Amino acid sequence: MMAAACRAGRPGLLLILTLLLAACSSVPTTAPVVGSPAPTPAPSLPEEPRIDYFALDNPLHPREMVMVALGLLDTGYAFGGRNPEAGLDCSGMVSYVVEQVSGRRLPHNASKIAEITRPIPVSSLQPGDLIFFNTMNRRHSHMGIYLGEGKFVHAPSSRGRVRVERMDSPYFAPRVDGARTLLTTG
Repeated sequence: MMAAACRAGRPGLLLILTLLLAACSSVPTTAPVVGSPAPTPAPSLPEEPRIDYFALDNPLHPREMVMVALGLLDTGYAFGGRNPEAGLDCSGMVSYVVEQVSGRRLPHNASKIAEITRPIPVSSLQPGDLIFFNTMNRRHSHMGIYLGEGKFVHAPSSRGRVRVERMDSPYFAPRVDGARTLLTTG
Protein backbone atom coordinates (compact mmCIF):
# COMPACT_ATOMS: atom_id res chain seq x y z
CA MET A 1 0.00 0.00 0.00
CA MET A 2 2.88 2.36 0.83
CA ALA A 3 4.44 1.61 -2.59
CA ALA A 4 1.18 2.63 -4.29
CA ALA A 5 1.15 5.87 -2.30
CA CYS A 6 4.72 6.66 -3.35
CA ARG A 7 3.89 6.09 -7.04
CA ALA A 8 0.78 8.26 -6.75
CA GLY A 9 2.84 11.13 -5.39
CA ARG A 10 1.93 13.58 -2.68
CA PRO A 11 -1.75 14.02 -3.65
CA GLY A 12 -2.20 10.23 -3.74
CA LEU A 13 -0.54 9.87 -0.32
CA LEU A 14 -2.89 12.47 1.15
CA LEU A 15 -5.89 10.66 -0.32
CA ILE A 16 -4.79 7.30 1.13
CA LEU A 17 -4.09 8.80 4.57
CA THR A 18 -7.49 10.52 4.55
CA LEU A 19 -9.22 7.23 3.71
CA LEU A 20 -7.32 5.41 6.48
CA LEU A 21 -8.25 8.05 9.05
CA ALA A 22 -11.87 8.04 7.93
CA ALA A 23 -12.03 4.28 8.34
CA CYS A 24 -11.00 4.65 12.01
CA SER A 25 -13.64 7.24 12.87
CA SER A 26 -17.24 6.55 13.76
CA VAL A 27 -20.41 8.42 12.93
CA PRO A 28 -23.14 8.69 15.56
CA THR A 29 -26.23 6.73 14.55
CA THR A 30 -28.59 9.48 15.76
CA ALA A 31 -28.06 13.17 16.11
CA PRO A 32 -28.18 14.40 19.70
CA VAL A 33 -31.28 16.41 20.60
CA VAL A 34 -30.46 19.93 21.72
CA GLY A 35 -31.03 20.33 25.45
CA SER A 36 -31.07 16.60 26.20
CA PRO A 37 -28.70 15.23 28.81
CA ALA A 38 -25.52 13.61 27.60
CA PRO A 39 -25.77 9.84 27.36
CA THR A 40 -24.33 8.05 30.34
CA PRO A 41 -21.90 5.24 29.69
CA ALA A 42 -22.97 1.75 30.69
CA PRO A 43 -21.81 0.94 34.20
CA SER A 44 -18.85 -1.37 34.32
CA LEU A 45 -18.42 -3.87 37.09
CA PRO A 46 -15.05 -3.94 38.78
CA GLU A 47 -13.12 -7.02 37.78
CA GLU A 48 -12.25 -9.47 40.49
CA PRO A 49 -8.52 -9.96 40.56
CA ARG A 50 -7.75 -13.39 39.17
CA ILE A 51 -5.42 -15.24 41.45
CA ASP A 52 -3.94 -18.52 40.36
CA TYR A 53 -3.15 -20.05 43.71
CA PHE A 54 -0.45 -22.64 44.12
CA ALA A 55 -2.30 -25.92 44.41
CA LEU A 56 -1.36 -29.56 44.66
CA ASP A 57 -2.50 -31.86 41.86
CA ASN A 58 -3.38 -34.85 44.00
CA PRO A 59 -5.96 -34.60 46.80
CA LEU A 60 -3.91 -37.14 48.79
CA HIS A 61 -0.84 -34.86 48.86
CA PRO A 62 -1.86 -32.97 52.03
CA ARG A 63 -1.98 -36.23 54.00
CA GLU A 64 1.40 -37.21 52.54
CA MET A 65 2.72 -33.81 53.64
CA VAL A 66 1.75 -34.65 57.22
CA MET A 67 3.69 -37.92 57.03
CA VAL A 68 6.81 -36.30 55.52
CA ALA A 69 6.67 -33.44 58.06
CA LEU A 70 6.40 -35.90 60.96
CA GLY A 71 9.44 -37.68 59.55
CA LEU A 72 11.38 -34.43 60.07
CA LEU A 73 10.74 -34.30 63.83
CA ASP A 74 13.88 -33.45 65.78
CA THR A 75 15.65 -32.09 62.66
CA GLY A 76 17.85 -29.16 63.64
CA TYR A 77 16.88 -25.55 63.01
CA ALA A 78 18.94 -23.36 60.71
CA PHE A 79 17.93 -19.86 59.65
CA GLY A 80 17.53 -19.99 55.86
CA GLY A 81 17.74 -23.78 55.92
CA ARG A 82 15.79 -25.70 53.32
CA ASN A 83 17.02 -29.26 53.66
CA PRO A 84 17.20 -31.61 56.63
CA GLU A 85 20.93 -32.23 56.34
CA ALA A 86 21.79 -28.55 56.80
CA GLY A 87 18.81 -27.72 59.03
CA LEU A 88 15.43 -26.15 58.37
CA ASP A 89 13.64 -22.94 59.15
CA CYS A 90 9.82 -22.74 59.09
CA SER A 91 9.31 -21.86 55.42
CA GLY A 92 12.23 -24.05 54.40
CA MET A 93 10.56 -27.00 56.12
CA VAL A 94 7.22 -26.37 54.39
CA SER A 95 8.89 -25.82 51.01
CA TYR A 96 10.95 -29.00 51.45
CA VAL A 97 7.89 -31.08 52.41
CA VAL A 98 5.81 -29.81 49.46
CA GLU A 99 8.67 -30.51 47.06
CA GLN A 100 9.15 -34.04 48.42
CA VAL A 101 5.46 -34.81 48.01
CA SER A 102 4.65 -33.06 44.75
CA GLY A 103 7.93 -32.28 43.00
CA ARG A 104 6.91 -28.59 42.97
CA ARG A 105 8.68 -25.84 44.86
CA LEU A 106 7.25 -23.08 47.01
CA PRO A 107 9.14 -19.86 47.78
CA HIS A 108 11.39 -19.94 50.82
CA ASN A 109 9.52 -17.20 52.67
CA ALA A 110 6.42 -17.57 54.87
CA SER A 111 4.85 -14.29 53.74
CA LYS A 112 5.34 -15.14 50.04
CA ILE A 113 3.88 -18.61 50.58
CA ALA A 114 0.84 -16.96 52.20
CA GLU A 115 0.43 -14.69 49.16
CA ILE A 116 0.28 -17.53 46.64
CA THR A 117 -1.84 -20.06 48.55
CA ARG A 118 -5.61 -20.04 48.95
CA PRO A 119 -6.85 -18.52 52.24
CA ILE A 120 -9.29 -20.50 54.35
CA PRO A 121 -10.86 -19.86 57.76
CA VAL A 122 -8.75 -21.16 60.63
CA SER A 123 -11.83 -23.11 61.73
CA SER A 124 -11.69 -25.04 58.41
CA LEU A 125 -8.13 -26.34 58.79
CA GLN A 126 -7.57 -29.90 57.62
CA PRO A 127 -4.40 -32.00 57.97
CA GLY A 128 -1.83 -30.78 55.46
CA ASP A 129 -3.10 -27.19 55.40
CA LEU A 130 -0.75 -24.34 56.32
CA ILE A 131 -1.06 -22.26 59.47
CA PHE A 132 0.55 -18.81 59.81
CA PHE A 133 1.54 -16.80 62.85
CA ASN A 134 2.63 -13.28 63.68
CA THR A 135 5.66 -13.94 65.88
CA MET A 136 7.78 -10.92 64.93
CA ASN A 137 5.25 -8.08 64.89
CA ARG A 138 4.51 -8.70 61.20
CA ARG A 139 1.94 -10.88 59.48
CA HIS A 140 2.95 -14.32 58.34
CA SER A 141 6.37 -14.23 60.01
CA HIS A 142 6.12 -17.90 61.03
CA MET A 143 4.32 -20.96 59.66
CA GLY A 144 3.76 -24.66 60.06
CA ILE A 145 1.80 -27.61 58.68
CA TYR A 146 -1.47 -28.42 60.40
CA LEU A 147 -1.67 -32.01 61.66
CA GLY A 148 -5.23 -32.13 62.95
CA GLU A 149 -6.68 -32.07 66.46
CA GLY A 150 -5.35 -28.54 67.06
CA LYS A 151 -1.70 -29.48 66.47
CA PHE A 152 0.87 -28.36 63.92
CA VAL A 153 4.47 -29.20 63.07
CA HIS A 154 7.01 -26.41 62.56
CA ALA A 155 10.67 -25.53 62.66
CA PRO A 156 11.02 -23.05 65.55
CA SER A 157 14.14 -21.09 66.28
CA SER A 158 13.83 -21.63 70.01
CA ARG A 159 15.13 -24.96 71.22
CA GLY A 160 16.29 -25.53 67.65
CA ARG A 161 14.39 -28.66 66.52
CA VAL A 162 11.38 -29.44 64.30
CA ARG A 163 8.55 -30.27 66.68
CA VAL A 164 4.80 -30.49 67.20
CA GLU A 165 2.95 -27.72 69.05
CA ARG A 166 -0.63 -27.04 70.06
CA MET A 167 -2.37 -24.11 68.38
CA ASP A 168 -4.12 -23.27 71.64
CA SER A 169 -0.85 -22.89 73.54
CA PRO A 170 -0.48 -19.58 75.43
CA TYR A 171 2.27 -18.54 73.01
CA PHE A 172 0.73 -19.50 69.64
CA ALA A 173 -3.03 -18.98 70.20
CA PRO A 174 -2.90 -15.15 70.22
CA ARG A 175 -0.45 -15.12 67.30
CA VAL A 176 -2.46 -17.12 64.73
CA ASP A 177 -2.97 -14.82 61.75
CA GLY A 178 -4.16 -17.02 58.93
CA ALA A 179 -4.61 -20.38 57.33
CA ARG A 180 -4.11 -21.55 53.75
CA THR A 181 -4.83 -24.69 51.82
CA LEU A 182 -2.93 -26.24 48.96
CA LEU A 183 -6.07 -27.82 47.53
CA THR A 184 -8.02 -26.16 44.73
CA THR A 185 -11.35 -26.56 46.52
CA GLY A 186 -12.31 -26.82 50.17
